[in-house]
Amino acid sequence: MSVKIRVEGLYKKFDKREVIHDINFDVKEREVFVIVGGSGSGKSTVIKHIIGLLKPTSGKVLIDSTDITSLKDSELIEFRKKIGYLFQEGALFDSLKVWENVGFYYLENTKMPISEIKKLATEKLALVGLKDIEDLYPSQLSGGMRKRVALARAISYNPEIILYDEPTSGLDPVTSAMIDRLVLKLRDEIGVTSIVVTHDLESAFSIADRIMYIHKGRVIAVGTPEEIKNSPNPYVQQFINRLPEGPITQEFFEEIKTKGGR
Repeated sequence: MSVKIRVEGLYKKFDKREVIHDINFDVKEREVFVIVGGSGSGKSTVIKHIIGLLKPTSGKVLIDSTDITSLKDSELIEFRKKIGYLFQEGALFDSLKVWENVGFYYLENTKMPISEIKKLATEKLALVGLKDIEDLYPSQLSGGMRKRVALARAISYNPEIILYDEPTSGLDPVTSAMIDRLVLKLRDEIGVTSIVVTHDLESAFSIADRIMYIHKGRVIAVGTPEEIKNSPNPYVQQFINRLPEGPITQEFFEEIKTKGGR
């Protein structure tokens, strides 16, 4: 498979604080590439660069060989049509009906007839397993249903890439499994390339073609689920096995001591 996304030497600083450091990885076409790491490790920062919500301090993000970090704002807006983004909290508009949320891009940016937009929204909702809810409001839905509505919106304009930010966060195990199945379904039926940011290890190992583990903004390991499970790296082993003791814990206590001594 050809490379769809390439991240080269990505650095990001907010003021003097370095959030990600020399991030390098490729994502192949139709691949489900999963990024895992602890809270504050830089996972979400990485995908915000891929969609252009953040500009790097240095480095490149290439999509289909185009460096999106060099695009003008107007060019980036056009380029983003290739990318669907599932926000961690869904980010639905409470005042709009479900079909209006799914068809929001077309309502705001095209002159497509309302009937056609609603038809399109209904089709996308069916693709994520939702029927007969078009005229409901987000407040009338369960958390899992709201997440699927947000996913239907993310695929409404047939993107080539979908970025998922903690897609199973806050969901029960059964609903999480449904979301995992949808990620694979969209890859298999539509052919999308997927990057999934998650702290849900069960989800990560069940859907990933490859997994990247990052710690404090640095890539520690990249590999297939089996390669990650068998990694000799002590950071990887502590993280994936949820061990209370190891280098991550040691770093944490050393930082506390350092701050306490200031």
